[in-house]
Amino acid sequence: MSRTPLDAETIASRLDEYLEVEFTFIHTDELTGVLAGLPRDSQDFVLQWTRRAAATNTELAFQFANRAKEALREVDPDVVAAWCLHAMDCYDTAGLQAAMAVVRDLEGFVAVGHQRAAGAVYDEAVPILLPFLQGLEGRRLKIERGECAWTDGEVIFLPDIVARLDNRDDNFQLFKATVVHLWAQTRYGTLNVDPDQAFAGYPDAGRAQGVFHALETLRLDARIASELPGLYRRMRALSAALDDPPLPDAWRAAADDLRRPQATVRHSLDWLARLHEGDDPPLRCYQGQLDPAAAWAARLQRVERDRARLRESLRVIANEIAEGRAGREPPQQFEIEQPDPERPDMPLQVELSLSEQPLPIPDRVRQQLTSILLDLGGIPPEYLTPAGEGEYDPDLLEEPSLNPDDVWAGTYHEEGAYLYNEWDVKRQAHKKNWCVLREIDVPAGDTLFYRDTLAKYSGFIHSLRRTFEILRGEDRLLKRQSDGEDIDIDALVEAWGDVHVGLEMTDRLFTRMHKEERNIAVMFMVDMSGSTRGWINEAEREALILLAEALNTLGDRYAIYGFSGWTRKRCEAFRIKDFDEPWNERVIARVCGIEPKDYTRMGAPIRHMVEKLRQVEARTKLLVTLSDGKPDDYDLEYRGQYGIEDTRQALYEARREGIHAYCITIDREGQDYLPHMYGAANYTVLDDVAKLPLKVSDIYRRITT
Repeated sequence: MSRTPLDAETIASRLDEYLEVEFTFIHTDELTGVLAGLPRDSQDFVLQWTRRAAATNTELAFQFANRAKEALREVDPDVVAAWCLHAMDCYDTAGLQAAMAVVRDLEGFVAVGHQRAAGAVYDEAVPILLPFLQGLEGRRLKIERGECAWTDGEVIFLPDIVARLDNRDDNFQLFKATVVHLWAQTRYGTLNVDPDQAFAGYPDAGRAQGVFHALETLRLDARIASELPGLYRRMRALSAALDDPPLPDAWRAAADDLRRPQATVRHSLDWLARLHEGDDPPLRCYQGQLDPAAAWAARLQRVERDRARLRESLRVIANEIAEGRAGREPPQQFEIEQPDPERPDMPLQVELSLSEQPLPIPDRVRQQLTSILLDLGGIPPEYLTPAGEGEYDPDLLEEPSLNPDDVWAGTYHEEGAYLYNEWDVKRQAHKKNWCVLREIDVPAGDTLFYRDTLAKYSGFIHSLRRTFEILRGEDRLLKRQSDGEDIDIDALVEAWGDVHVGLEMTDRLFTRMHKEERNIAVMFMVDMSGSTRGWINEAEREALILLAEALNTLGDRYAIYGFSGWTRKRCEAFRIKDFDEPWNERVIARVCGIEPKDYTRMGAPIRHMVEKLRQVEARTKLLVTLSDGKPDDYDLEYRGQYGIEDTRQALYEARREGIHAYCITIDREGQDYLPHMYGAANYTVLDDVAKLPLKVSDIYRRITT
């Protein structure tokens, strides 16, 4: 391709198109002359970013283009691109005046531009770091912005940017190492220290906290080296690259002691008494900050809350057990097998049982048990007594919530809602926290629809259940095992031959039967837009009832959520069944109560469902969408390419998280856009809505086996 500079006429034509001069009356003559004198690469760069900025606001794009030549003289193109994106983000959140202030203050942006060009930025790092963090053992932590890197035991706070090294990849690794070290503080007991007792007796409490932090860093380094050896090697390389100080001689004995697997936070406090007056504590680039007072305050609130929630959860389990044993009282005490508190290196494995019979633990209850283990080191016996009816304040049992309908009454706006990015195809970047989504429970409907559906499909349900029973998996014979129930004759013959030629005899001479365990979590995302009114809505409800009846036979974990929307400020996810909810009368009534709502703004609901799936521990995660058409909204901008590309980007983000997405639609034009969004093999177009209940079950079997 020719790299000859563009002439003034071509530049003027493009600027007129991008800036819509026919309607905006922007004068581009002077700007055209400036751009005509630039090299071709610079011309292409400025025009490209002018076009992208114009998708946000034409005046903003014009002012950016006027300053771009000066900007390219001062800094690298990457910094100029970041400057333009920052201006567009400011426009989204604060309007044109704030965005224009960014464009006018090039010097202020350039002052930190080199840092931004090489640094790891919060908005880019967190989507990668959060799923990694939630895959680590322990409490499910959140990530939020903060002035510095620290944690209170529930939230990891991170700065906007980390730029201590020369390139972005290394700075991202430093971000990651810091997150892991802060996670380790929550996992291995660093935060379980009352600062009033631990540090008040020292002449300089601040210095005592610093020495304690350094000692804990040594102990946590050893735990990370054991759990994540590859990452720890990177951490050591980062420490060397940033010239972290060597360990003082006086600290070597402490380091050897704290590296033992049995070392706990008590050992760090013992060494604090010996080392607080000596050498300055050695700092590590990834250790973050420690705020014992804030962490202890959060712990006190969490302990009471977790106790109430666990006992309430056990009350629900106890009642369900009593229902299954007609005429018997609910159990009054559960038993638990838990890790040794003197071995902080042991996995956080918990087994709940009743009368020495193990019980399945719902994810929510397992998280409550894990949180208590991390705070107390064990589960006290009194925590295993089910709560009495109405024993606890409801505020302790649930997160505070707001009535979503109040947003239209002016009571609140984005408070209590989830905020999600949205992909702007013209900008080729996300609009940050652009969509406001709220979760709403579906009101109970008439369960007569459920009974009618069972009667209508009675014969099919019977065969469907039998088909799903087969999916459970049969016992598989494993050969050449080191132990088992029977002799592997083939392996024994080969081993006998090996012995006769002087080779060592293998010990893999047995066979044993192994049952394949399914480990699947499925989110069904049901279109509740207005276009599903009538027979489509009825078919969706029938499909969900048939599928649930079959899935209860199979035992797979599944959730059902509806979605609808009315502009970016009112995206809605309708809770029908969560992963830890049983298929009971309440859930059945919600399925019967599914009704058409507004429009089909899909990007934000997909991102919300992905967030739900992230929180479920499963080897295979699926997102199955039941819809009658392509993305659409009252907001005209979302219709057409914009909505399709946003949905496609949301699905790409889901695949990046290891979630498989599949779409079932009755839109006959679906083949025009579904391959672009889902991929050629990840969708089905039905030509008859009556086939939906049967097809959903068939496709589910296919994609989970």
